[in-house]
Amino acid sequence: MLLPEKKSIRIGIMGGTFDPIHNGHLVTAEEALVQFELDKVFFVPTGYPPHKEERKSLDPVERYLMTVIATASNPHFEVSKIEIDRKGLSFTVDTVREFRKNYGAEAEIFFITGADAILEIIAWKNADKLAEMCKFIAATRPGYCLKKFEELHVLPYENKEPEPGKPKIYMMEIPALAISSTDIRKRVSHKYPIRYLVPEGVANYVLKRGFYR
Repeated sequence: MLLPEKKSIRIGIMGGTFDPIHNGHLVTAEEALVQFELDKVFFVPTGYPPHKEERKSLDPVERYLMTVIATASNPHFEVSKIEIDRKGLSFTVDTVREFRKNYGAEAEIFFITGADAILEIIAWKNADKLAEMCKFIAATRPGYCLKKFEELHVLPYENKEPEPGKPKIYMMEIPALAISSTDIRKRVSHKYPIRYLVPEGVANYVLKRGFYR
């Protein structure tokens, strides 16, 4: 009797500050889950990234808790503390390498984030090693200009193998990406409503804790 061929696991890693996590993040993860037939999407809040931001983010544990609240109702979503628990600065290549170690060489790993963030990632140190370990899903808003990708000679993946050393990038248009964490923080600081922009539990947590005032 022939056993059915075992399908290799397909996982998505959605990295981000999630300060706060919002519905655009959730829609992106769900779309990637369906379009790319992923078994699970791991949300990985950044700990202490090496590339400094213009503003100081909320404490990593608070951002982790908000992400747990936002994803709790979806059995295909899971939140990882891998970058928060890692001592010192946290690099994306180290995160993907650890997932690769845990799930084995046969697993297909897709790193999901915004298109602009992917452009930054592939310019970082060890980007070639990162490209060997995973594929990229670049989430874009409708009308997003792909010129930056063309200038870097990194074209969207279209059922063909990229040039040696070039990452495989899938473009995925998400209308809900018009929502941004920056805008949500501004709305809170001006006492504007954020209901329906973030999950209800996250909105309540932000207001209860007095974040972004």
